[in-house]
Amino acid sequence: MKNFYASLLFTIVGAISASAADETAVRLNKATTVFAKLTESEHGTLPSRIASADCIAVIPGFKKGAAGLGFGFGRGFISCRKDAGWSAPAAITLETTSLGVQLGGEEIDIVMLSLDKERRSKLLSERFTVGSDASAAWGNGKSAHEDPSAQIVFYGHTKGAFAGFGLDGATLKRDESSDKALYGQDLKNSDIVDGTATTPAVAGPFVAQLSQTAN
Repeated sequence: MKNFYASLLFTIVGAISASAADETAVRLNKATTVFAKLTESEHGTLPSRIASADCIAVIPGFKKGAAGLGFGFGRGFISCRKDAGWSAPAAITLETTSLGVQLGGEEIDIVMLSLDKERRSKLLSERFTVGSDASAAWGNGKSAHEDPSAQIVFYGHTKGAFAGFGLDGATLKRDESSDKALYGQDLKNSDIVDGTATTPAVAGPFVAQLSQTAN
C-alpha cells in the first residue's frame, strides 16, 4: 500500500511539473510575440532606447484589477546583455497596487527597458521597486512623456491600442516556480542572467528575438 501511495504521489508531482513547464513555454511564446509587436510598430519602443538597454523585461497579459481596484499582476521574463549576445531569461512577476492612468483593456502587454547597468544587481534581486529603486517613465511611440533621465522606460499595448500608464510603486520579483520549470532547479535570477545558465531550447526564440532587435 505504501508503494502505491508513493507511486501515486510521484505521478501527481510529475503531472504538476509538466503542467508548470507547459504554462511557462506558452508564456515565453507570448513574450516573444509581444516584444516583436512592440518593436516593429512605429508606435512601439524606439530603436535608440532598445539599443541602449542593458536589460529587457517582457510581461505579456499583465492583468489589472476590476473597475475601481488598482491591483495588478503579471508574469514574464527578463534578459540582460552579455559579452556574446543576451543572457538566458529569468522568470519574473510584476505586481502593483495602482496603475495610475486607468486603461480600457483588462490585459496589458508590457515591455520594460532598463538603461542603467549599475542597477542590474538590484533589478535581479528578490524585490525591485519601480520609482524607488530606479526612476521610470513611459514612452510609447514618439511621446513627449519619455524622460531622457529615466533609468527605466516601459511600454504598454492593450486591445489594439498603445497605452500610457503609471507603474511607480510596482514591484518586480523572482518567479521561483517558473524558473524551476525552465531550469529544473531553484536558481536565483542573478545566477541565471549573470551566471553560466544555458538558454533552454524552449526559450531560444525569445532570446533570438532580443538579439535580432537589440543588436
